[in-house]
Amino acid sequence: MADLFDIGDEPSGPAPRPLADRLRPRTLAEVIGQDQLLGPDGPLRVMLDAGSLGSIVFWGPPGVGKTTIARLLAHETDLEFVQISAIFSGVADLKRVFETAKQRRRAGQGTLLFVDEIHRFNKAQQDSFLPHMEDGTILLVGATTENPSFELNAALLSRAQVMVLTRLGEDDLGDLVTRAEEELGRALPLEGDARRALLEMADGDGRALLNLIEQIAAWKIDAPLDQKALSQRLMRRAAQYDKTGDAHYNLISALHKSVRGSDPDAALYWFARMLEAGEDPRYLARRLTRMAVEDICLADPQAQSVCLDAWQSYERLGSPEGDLALANAVIYLALAPKSNAAYAAYKAARRAAKKTGSEPPPKHILNAPTKLMEDEGYGAGYAYDHDQDDAFSGQNYFPDTMERPEFYRPVERGFERDLKKRLDYFGKLRRERGG
Repeated sequence: MADLFDIGDEPSGPAPRPLADRLRPRTLAEVIGQDQLLGPDGPLRVMLDAGSLGSIVFWGPPGVGKTTIARLLAHETDLEFVQISAIFSGVADLKRVFETAKQRRRAGQGTLLFVDEIHRFNKAQQDSFLPHMEDGTILLVGATTENPSFELNAALLSRAQVMVLTRLGEDDLGDLVTRAEEELGRALPLEGDARRALLEMADGDGRALLNLIEQIAAWKIDAPLDQKALSQRLMRRAAQYDKTGDAHYNLISALHKSVRGSDPDAALYWFARMLEAGEDPRYLARRLTRMAVEDICLADPQAQSVCLDAWQSYERLGSPEGDLALANAVIYLALAPKSNAAYAAYKAARRAAKKTGSEPPPKHILNAPTKLMEDEGYGAGYAYDHDQDDAFSGQNYFPDTMERPEFYRPVERGFERDLKKRLDYFGKLRRERGG
């Protein structure tokens, strides 16, 4: 019966090392990409050359070299490299790390503590680093995929320099493929279009690219694959997206600004990117409606209705059919005349309301339902606008102590061009009638 569970002979030697491990850079000069940090004038290179390396927080997407660079920094500065993950470490783990670092320091050896996913630590845990950073027990190098401004304590950020790592470009990924082929001792069995597709599948992630290369290298095929054949064998790496993270806010910002900039092609691209990443179309419908009332306003009063109709169509149809209704709204908003005059007027009115507090309306526009109120002058001198030949009295409707402001300033675009004419006309009548 034991034979039923036999999975083969024990391996005669050590398991083969993953390609990513075999290609791990041995010096900072071998790191692919991140020239903005590691180039001759990059801040990291300058700190190393000056012998003044301080605590750092690396902020960037996965697979761009945060861990590798931290390890190489320890090597170049003769510091002991200690790595922990905020996902798997607690208070007890931190205490052990700090105590060991103190002992190491008393023996004359410094410690570079690399904390992966440092944003996962809570405020108290982040604060625990501070005294050990200040007395030199540790040199902290944190890594995060989230915006440090939102995720890390101000006290920690004030003691560390944030350095931004960027996703690897096509040339960087191409260099990584070349190195992998040299390590493997053969070229990948891919035609030109398939090689380009491979780089796209990695989506700027070097580690993901090496994993894909390792899969391809294991295939036994007779002829190079074209793009179609490669796509059938490999799955594209999922786009980096978190509905509550930086990518979410970055992409909706890109969509909003593309609409504001009257670029329907760019707007559709970011809209599609968010859908492909799994964004809730209802969230997009709400944001599109906001764009209509913030950036188009009364330059095209129909824009808001278009968004609400598209939203309702999505609710009735669902995805994917309803997505097209939202796409129609995206195009309509991008090509609509733009004005934020109503939005600016609203904000100005809110500021004025907050400033003037409890100032009462002028008495002539107050109702007088009782004799006492009538005796107090409520409603006295009110001019009923419909009694005027042009249905306009020109009276003052602001508090008596308040100088007349100008909140709404329509633009010479779209429907607001007509509203501006009306506003100018009423302003002229108001001046003539002393309102």
